[in-house]
Amino acid sequence: MIELVAEKPLLLLFLVTGVGYVLGKLKVGGFSLGISAVLFAGLAASAIDARLKLPEIVYELGLVLFVYTIAVASGPGFVSTLKRRGVRVNLLVLSMIVLAFGLIIAGSAIAGISGERSSGLFAGALTNTPALAGVVEHLKHVDGGVLATEPVVAFSLAYPWGVIGPLLAIFIAQRWWRIDYAKESSAREPTLSRSVLVELEEPISVAAASRRGDKGVVFSRVRHQGELTVPEPETMLARGDVVNVLGPSDAVERVTSFLGSESSEFLPDDRHGLDFRRMFVSRREVVGRTVGELDLPHRHGAMVTRVRRGDVDMVAHDDTVLESGDRVRVVGPRERLGDMSALFGDSYRALAEIDILTFSVGIALGLLLGSISIPLPGGASLELGLAGGSLIVGLIVGAIGRTGPFVWQLPYSTAITLRQFGVVLFLAGIGTRAGDTFATTLRNEGLDIIVVGVFITTLTSLAMLIVGHRVLGVPMGYLIGALAGLLTQPAVLAYATEQAGEELPNLGYAAVYPMAMISKIILAQVLVILLT
Repeated sequence: MIELVAEKPLLLLFLVTGVGYVLGKLKVGGFSLGISAVLFAGLAASAIDARLKLPEIVYELGLVLFVYTIAVASGPGFVSTLKRRGVRVNLLVLSMIVLAFGLIIAGSAIAGISGERSSGLFAGALTNTPALAGVVEHLKHVDGGVLATEPVVAFSLAYPWGVIGPLLAIFIAQRWWRIDYAKESSAREPTLSRSVLVELEEPISVAAASRRGDKGVVFSRVRHQGELTVPEPETMLARGDVVNVLGPSDAVERVTSFLGSESSEFLPDDRHGLDFRRMFVSRREVVGRTVGELDLPHRHGAMVTRVRRGDVDMVAHDDTVLESGDRVRVVGPRERLGDMSALFGDSYRALAEIDILTFSVGIALGLLLGSISIPLPGGASLELGLAGGSLIVGLIVGAIGRTGPFVWQLPYSTAITLRQFGVVLFLAGIGTRAGDTFATTLRNEGLDIIVVGVFITTLTSLAMLIVGHRVLGVPMGYLIGALAGLLTQPAVLAYATEQAGEELPNLGYAAVYPMAMISKIILAQVLVILLT
């Protein structure tokens, strides 16, 4: 049987991924390895017989798909992070990653852990597979094309506590501080939709009225002299009009106080003249454009009021950039909703397709950039490699969104599928090439790596919670989501969401994920350069 599997790489690939998937679903005390179990299945296979080894092209293809799709998705968020109030939490996350970086250097020096293993330990303690991928690719160039197995081994030894440690830190912190997530939730600013009776003596434009809600409100409907329409920025609101206002609760309250008082009539309940519909953004001519560029109020007498991206709903503003796979809520005359559907595409099937041209060009540019030799002082040189080149190009084109008719972004569901497929190929490929080294290390120096990994994960997680909640005053629900984002760990996010009982952890996770991902990929390679 082993001879047959060794001769059939595709058979080995799907056996490893299938076994890994089953192992990843097993839970012990609420903990599971998830997709990373594929790595352990690959390690086990190659430890059984050294011939059970997948070709290099398997993990190289997986690496490129994984890193590029992550970078394209992270590009817009990485750029906009510097423009939002999430800067404070991102700086906190970055400081914690730097703390872990320093602890790795100190712990490796004390325990005598090599630079290659230290870099894998860093990636494993912070549960970041792309960081491991970057290190493996970097060392491959340094070692003349030979796959480095030491980082993979250290990663696999540190990874389990990299998931368990943060769960334990959250469990302890929320009980020690007696966190009341329900109270935190009630103190936040939920999105509110309210119909307001205008009681001003002098008419005012919608644009001027919206400035009273400095956090951004949307005027979705107005009833003027009995006629219900979608307002435009220059629409004048007069005494006796009823207007529907959507936005953060405190901003809606300010607008209500300025315009008049809450109306007994709730305009969205009247669907005779105006109706609304959820539509998929699938038409490439719309993807990458802002809501304001579409100019729906003037052109079609309609407007986008909300955008649902993944599992998160947000209020739509003129500067909101539409991405493939978004579901927009469009308000407009019932007879025009068909035109709106054609405008946005509204095709679920189209969301399963990708633009092969831009996808191929983006990856090709990443591979070319990664192959460029960058001269360093002393006559040495550095190449970004498959991971580094794909990461940089992916971030750039993801932030750009589109170039003329060319759309760089990927449909949300398709990107998730490609990302998962890529990480499975990568983990299976490197796992089947490191099994013998893993077994040897586990018998000899494995305990030192595990102890250092436990120390770093635990200390970093507790420091994040203490500084974030007790010093900066970040709401615990948001903070534990940010901790999951620091680790880029879905299992921790799932636990955080379960504990909070609401979606606030998802917002914290999304706010810091791009910064955490990119900084760990870079620092892991810096670590191996410093210590090797």
